[in-house]
Amino acid sequence: MSENDKEFMNIAFALAQEAANFGEVPVGAVIVKNAEVLASARNMSEEEQNVCAHAEMLAIRDACKKLGSKNLSGCDLYVTLEPCPMCAAAISSARIRRVYFSAYDAKSGGEFLFASPQLHHKPEIYGGIEESRGAELMKGFFRSLR
Repeated sequence: MSENDKEFMNIAFALAQEAANFGEVPVGAVIVKNAEVLASARNMSEEEQNVCAHAEMLAIRDACKKLGSKNLSGCDLYVTLEPCPMCAAAISSARIRRVYFSAYDAKSGGEFLFASPQLHHKPEIYGGIEESRGAELMKGFFRSLR
């Protein structure tokens, strides 16, 4: 993992912590093109009372707006948790080049969808980046709810 990759993942982790501070599931996402951050977001589903307000979806929306295109070819996504099926479908539709994620999500992860013939684009996937850090963030958040 390059220094840039670490920097982008650290931004995602900071956003995830911010989400947790607001009572959201701690997920942060960053979309990068040519080593420049295009968009970043944290989960906001509770705050917006919108099931679609996942960090990845919000970051995709903002990156598309910034580029003036629904096509994010050449863009990379850094996210603290394996994208869910909804986000995986959006990642494919947006034609994101690479997805880097931290913790795997055995219950709700959607990485398997990228093998589906219904999705027209399969990004390169790099999972388990700083996996223990991502997993501990999630475990700590849900422990605090109990």
